[in-house]
Amino acid sequence: MPADLTLRVLEALSEVDGSILSSDAFPSIDFTTIKSALDRLGSREMIIYRQIDREEANLTPEAEGIAAEGSHEAKVFEAVRQAVQGLKIADLPGIVGKESAKVGQGKAFKEGWIKKDKDLLRAATDSIQDASREQLQTIQRTRTHPEPKVLQDLRKRKLITMQKVITFEIKKGPNYAAEFVKEETDLTADMLATGAWETVKLKPYNFKAMGAPTPSGALHPLNKVRHEFRQIFFEMGFEEMPTNRYVETGFWNFDALFVPQQHPARDLQDTFYISDPPKADPPRADPSKTEQLADGSIPTPEAQGAPQQDYSSYWASVKEVHSAGKYGSIGYRYPFRDSEALKLVLRTHTTAVSTYMLHKLAADPRPARYFSIDRVFRNETVDATHLAEFHQVEGVIADFGLTLGGLIGFMEVFFGKMGIRRLRFKPAYNPYTEPSMEIFGFHEGLDKWVEIGNSGMFRPEMLEPMGLPRDMRVYGWGLSLERPTMIKYGVKNIRELLGHKVDLNFIESNPAVRLEKD
Repeated sequence: MPADLTLRVLEALSEVDGSILSSDAFPSIDFTTIKSALDRLGSREMIIYRQIDREEANLTPEAEGIAAEGSHEAKVFEAVRQAVQGLKIADLPGIVGKESAKVGQGKAFKEGWIKKDKDLLRAATDSIQDASREQLQTIQRTRTHPEPKVLQDLRKRKLITMQKVITFEIKKGPNYAAEFVKEETDLTADMLATGAWETVKLKPYNFKAMGAPTPSGALHPLNKVRHEFRQIFFEMGFEEMPTNRYVETGFWNFDALFVPQQHPARDLQDTFYISDPPKADPPRADPSKTEQLADGSIPTPEAQGAPQQDYSSYWASVKEVHSAGKYGSIGYRYPFRDSEALKLVLRTHTTAVSTYMLHKLAADPRPARYFSIDRVFRNETVDATHLAEFHQVEGVIADFGLTLGGLIGFMEVFFGKMGIRRLRFKPAYNPYTEPSMEIFGFHEGLDKWVEIGNSGMFRPEMLEPMGLPRDMRVYGWGLSLERPTMIKYGVKNIRELLGHKVDLNFIESNPAVRLEKD
């Protein structure tokens, strides 16, 4: 079909001196077919064409009836005018129809064509101009109307529908000829043997043509920024913590952090709880290998030579520091419930992992630096800046003789590696850190201070039940991965960055990122 159409296009142009419109010359040909033929001729400069986009108005069946017989209000007026003594309102549907009586009566009143006299309708004028019919007849002839407001009003009344129409203006090109000569795309052995290559027309190479796109995978922007964070942590001597457990017990997620069991963060409206199984085991050592022993059991770390830890004493110490106080603290002084501690939750922060790692560190106390970047879950109302799941970047430093001033100095170095060099610190409250600080950075693009993280020094009530030395201090800080990613990529709605509404074209085309560069 495209080959036949190329000849028809050339023949149509040979009959005119100027240009032709595809909608007039080839009204029954579909867009894809005619575009293919025009591209074929255009690549040989036999024609020049341009695409014209326009909207056409089409009448609905109701509008076609109005264009042929008159509007509803005109029918009502004509029926009332012919009733010299007046027309009873109840008789109107029987004369003009229920639909015309329902729609046309009100509009005829509005136009001042009819008036009400008790239960009778009387004509208020001798003649009318049926504007609706005239407008629709104009649209029926021309597929449009010179007044945009008329089109808008008719669309609201559902009398017309708008349809996008694409047509092409075509005219002769520099190499126009009435006959289409086929161009050979390959130089064959037969052409060389017979000498036909000297007379055939070879298709020229198009060096401006775009190459075929190569399908490939693409890193998500969050993964790109995550990689940058990991590089910063590694070059500063940090060890990455295992974060493969999305489900934690209330003990590791809250109690071990000295978060009271009545804290609002533990309410159903803030935390996702697991219903099956209904509870977990008390704290115990995790197996470090998956292979089974001869009796089918899994070897514990202690059985493989790892330092032994007393989890039952740890459980009892955490319980005591909450309910009665210990290690110089008066605690929260409430009855600690084992059932609350053994509930299973989707972890609300990766600090649960930090707690587990610090407890393991207590078996061999030494300076250590840990970090994690992984997903956490909160029962949040989803909006442009909040999701029910997001990623938390967390760092922990354990050492002897640490001070608050050292934490501030370290934050300046850490965030300086991301290009954030203007920081402010504001006192804050966290159940498991004291002192605690919110971290603000100056955003050059927004020209204002924005909160970028939270930090503090872990409380003795959290550290000493683990068995860590009293003179060991631990820094902790965290921030979301989504916020710096949104800033770097100019994303205003977090749902466009993470979740089912993400545009895959954005994922494939977004550039690499370097946190220390704008």
